[in-house]
Amino acid sequence: MSSPDVATRRPAQDPAPAAPAVAVEQAEAAIVEHYPRLVRLGYLVLPPSLGRNRRVLAAHSLAQRALPKGRTPGDAPAFPQQRGGSGQGRLGDPGYAYVRLRVLKSALEAGLPLKRKAWPKRAQFPPLLPQVWGLRLFPRSGGADELALDQRLSALSGPARAAYVLRGLEGLPDTEVRKILDAAGVEDAHAALAEADGVEALYALLDSPEFDPCSLQARPTDLMRRRQHTKAALVATAAVVVCGALLGLPGDGWGPDGAAAPAYAKNPAAEAALDPDQLTAAAADAWKRSARTDFSAWPARGSLTGDKELLRRALAVWARPGEAVQVSATPGTPAGAPPGPAQLLYAGEVDQARVVLLYDGLRIARYAEPKEGTSGAALDFARVDGAGAPTASALVVGRTDGNVRYLTAPWVQGVAVRDLLDPAAEARALGRSDDGVTDPVTSPAQARDCTSWNALEVSDTATTRTVTDLGELTPAHLTSGRPESPREVSGSAARESWARTACLLPAVRAHGVRAVNSWAYASQTLPENNGTAHWVCTRAETWRGAGSRTLAQFQAPGKPVGAIAAKAEDSPACGPRDPKVLAGVMWKSRAGSWYLLAGGSRQVVSIATSGGVTASARGNTLSVRAEEGARAELDGRLENGDKVSALR
Repeated sequence: MSSPDVATRRPAQDPAPAAPAVAVEQAEAAIVEHYPRLVRLGYLVLPPSLGRNRRVLAAHSLAQRALPKGRTPGDAPAFPQQRGGSGQGRLGDPGYAYVRLRVLKSALEAGLPLKRKAWPKRAQFPPLLPQVWGLRLFPRSGGADELALDQRLSALSGPARAAYVLRGLEGLPDTEVRKILDAAGVEDAHAALAEADGVEALYALLDSPEFDPCSLQARPTDLMRRRQHTKAALVATAAVVVCGALLGLPGDGWGPDGAAAPAYAKNPAAEAALDPDQLTAAAADAWKRSARTDFSAWPARGSLTGDKELLRRALAVWARPGEAVQVSATPGTPAGAPPGPAQLLYAGEVDQARVVLLYDGLRIARYAEPKEGTSGAALDFARVDGAGAPTASALVVGRTDGNVRYLTAPWVQGVAVRDLLDPAAEARALGRSDDGVTDPVTSPAQARDCTSWNALEVSDTATTRTVTDLGELTPAHLTSGRPESPREVSGSAARESWARTACLLPAVRAHGVRAVNSWAYASQTLPENNGTAHWVCTRAETWRGAGSRTLAQFQAPGKPVGAIAAKAEDSPACGPRDPKVLAGVMWKSRAGSWYLLAGGSRQVVSIATSGGVTASARGNTLSVRAEEGARAELDGRLENGDKVSALR
């Protein structure tokens, strides 16, 4: 349970019994299914002094080495496991608990100092595998909040970092955290928990791309040093190999990349994809006749659509970005060359850059180069397959000094800016050029403080849609209402709900988000005449389908921002396939009394609690007096008797 007045914590469970031994096949299945989570856990616990590149490789190594030796079922030692059954996902899987413990133990050992009299442990050495030569790998950068949290975690001891991560990433209560730390060899688990209490419980940030070693950026290592070492060690061998290759190969010979295609590949499809004369373009009024209102109906706009040299550079960089090009892609978006001639959407000057937007049926590619000089080119990709009028209304065409400019769809007739945190204020008209590029507007995506949240309202002949920048090429479409039939954000009730939800959007930014729907699934009269609270579910859907994120909020009267009561990833809950949701919080009244509150969607007909608080209630809400810090487990029932578990 969580409290709106304190940091969010998940429901605790009873102390767990010792788990049985685990078969190697079961451990292997757990590693395969939960590999990204295990690697993230290892990355967060490993000592920051290793550096981001080595932490990435070490985290993958720890997860892969978590598989026990031998193939005899039951040969793995027993380990502490939280209580749970098949309905609790990974938290009820003994295989997952076992490999998680091995990863945690190895990560803690990696932070131990080497001693003369003690035989070094394997985790204290750089990993043998995996290895990447010539590249430095590190997670994609997050915002200022993630950076500050990383700095605070780096100041903790290894056991304290592990305690913080087990609380936040795994959602475990302190009793189970102590059991796991004891099993991992921590001498004083109580001290580790106490030290972890010194860091603010910003647990939602642990799911950020900043701490994701499976979604990486690559940069070259020290090129000069590498070249000097290579020359000193291999000069004679290199000469023999090069001479032999030149004598033995006919014609043009091998290029520097071996069998890889040269800059302009000698096959018709690849050559056409790199030829600016082969670029396609929709007619200016194609969107009026087209059965599809997506990016394929956008005409080519901008003052530089006829600049063949610029278009050639954009296509060449798309096919083979050099080491100096900054490349980014939303999760699940391939960054390879186009399969054939792409469609030109825009080419023009935006602030201090020349920008080209291209579309290949699956992705939007944005190429940008400075108007002066030859350094600082950028290439960004975003997946847009299955787009329609709501999600193809605008694209980010430029970012400068915290501001963002959009290129709007040809069917957009009006554009305005609305501050989501001020629902009573009117939207402000936003100017556009003849090409459809808007005036700059402050972007909330990287703001340090949530004092305002600008969203774009785009209007056509049929409706007005609300979109907002989450740090990607495609702004996210915001809606309100039940997941089976979401509506556009309009009316005072929807805007007031979004005013208390917008500041939670950083939890899903830079995640390939297509649309975010937020709806109040229950209302609850608070005890002691404290007013009426609302239970709100916010669900972010991605372009790739997987990776959806769901937040259950408790919006208490008088609070400007809802408190996150529960969250889940890749869960159908609160979505069109399964609109049911149940969550709970610990809440403090104005008189200082503590209550356990729970709210479920309308399908829930009764709610029961167990553990630290035992109570039940008919209907889809529950309110019961409780002790401060009490923890409980929630269960709901549907009219047909089926069970509904709390969101997690």
